[in-house]
Amino acid sequence: MTKKRVAIICGGRSSEHPISCISARGVLGAIDRNKFEPILIGITEKGAWVELQGATDFSKGSDGLPYVPENAPSIRADIAGFTTTGGQMLALDLVFPLLHGAYGEDGTVQGLLEMAGIPYVGSGVLASAVAMDKTFAKPIYADFGLKVADGITVHERDWKSNRSLEIAKIKALGFPVFVKPARSGSSRGTSKVKSEDQIADAIEEAHRHDPRAMVEVAIVGREIECAVLEIQGKATASILGEVRVHEPHEFYDFEAKYIDGSTSFDVPANIPTDVANKISDAAVTAFEALGCEGLARVDFFLTPSNEIIINELNTMPGFTEKSVFPMLWQATGKSYSEIISQLCESALSRSQNVVR
Repeated sequence: MTKKRVAIICGGRSSEHPISCISARGVLGAIDRNKFEPILIGITEKGAWVELQGATDFSKGSDGLPYVPENAPSIRADIAGFTTTGGQMLALDLVFPLLHGAYGEDGTVQGLLEMAGIPYVGSGVLASAVAMDKTFAKPIYADFGLKVADGITVHERDWKSNRSLEIAKIKALGFPVFVKPARSGSSRGTSKVKSEDQIADAIEEAHRHDPRAMVEVAIVGREIECAVLEIQGKATASILGEVRVHEPHEFYDFEAKYIDGSTSFDVPANIPTDVANKISDAAVTAFEALGCEGLARVDFFLTPSNEIIINELNTMPGFTEKSVFPMLWQATGKSYSEIISQLCESALSRSQNVVR
């Protein structure tokens, strides 16, 4: 059997750059090399495309996390494909874009790959873009019968022109509220606001990541996650998991997720079967509502009265072996390596292009 050449793309210009590198390092180590020949391509924080020989080529940041080095050999990426500095075209069968956040998970790279005619893992342009922007995704979820948290969007231009009006709108929601960038992940730029005097700093922090900040009523409930994998063209839900956040963190922020280990996961989540089935169904509904492909992790809140409220859908969730998505599928019966193979084979078997 001829091996398929897979370009694993990681890094990127978003604040989730190091998490992308960690995901790529995991996939590089677990991909079935009897079926696939991986090629590692990095995107630096400044946006340059470079070629990496392996996981040891990552540089180490001041935070101890891996980064794509700026001085690696460059690659040109355009609608003709990928070309080395020596002018050699990289022959690729597909791309695994392990990019989290803006300039990667948001449909931008997917658009480039569509133009280049290269199959890729994960959702297409529209689904990626809509899922990335929570302010656009929420109305779609609601149209499909899913419950969402009450909230408003605060655009940077409105904040600058009439701050008092925006503060009044936020106060009308009641406290506490969460303030987050509309198009960011890993809880970057997210703040829990308990009083009026905390609003300005929270909005400014969110606007550092995105000109649109989303403000939502804080939901009291358990955090439940479901991994959706497309198997033979059908969206299939995994066993559910519950995220538990420990002190000193009040919510599932970046430090709790990746830095100090202040979280634990219950897999499977201790939930009545009928409620668990409803959450699984809701995860598949969200996946199909946005027109997702390949994979997604769907996050919910489960209130004390068993009300199910969707929080968000990630089209390219963290993908290390210990990340939630692979962890949930491991519990469901698919190994990390099997999931990678499933995603690559799925990408090769479907048509990406909007023009048939």
